[in-house]
Amino acid sequence: MKKGLFEVIKRAFHKEPELHPVEAGLARRWIKQRLVAVFPELRNDPRALDRAYQSLGLSPRPGTKEGEAETVFEMSAPTVS
Repeated sequence: MKKGLFEVIKRAFHKEPELHPVEAGLARRWIKQRLVAVFPELRNDPRALDRAYQSLGLSPRPGTKEGEAETVFEMSAPTVS
């Protein structure tokens, strides 16, 4: 019980860690590979692949739950114009 309370307090005052550029690059590459695997028509169209990646609206956040990675990427719903 005390450990859980201490963790909550620690997280409340802990600054969000900076995302290392290598981790950001690896995440971007992995996500683009998954997009190409799901949508093969993006394979030969780098501009469309970049647009698809940007439309995902990924934002990094620190992992808060037990068993999560230190940095977790959340996807926001794309905006419809």
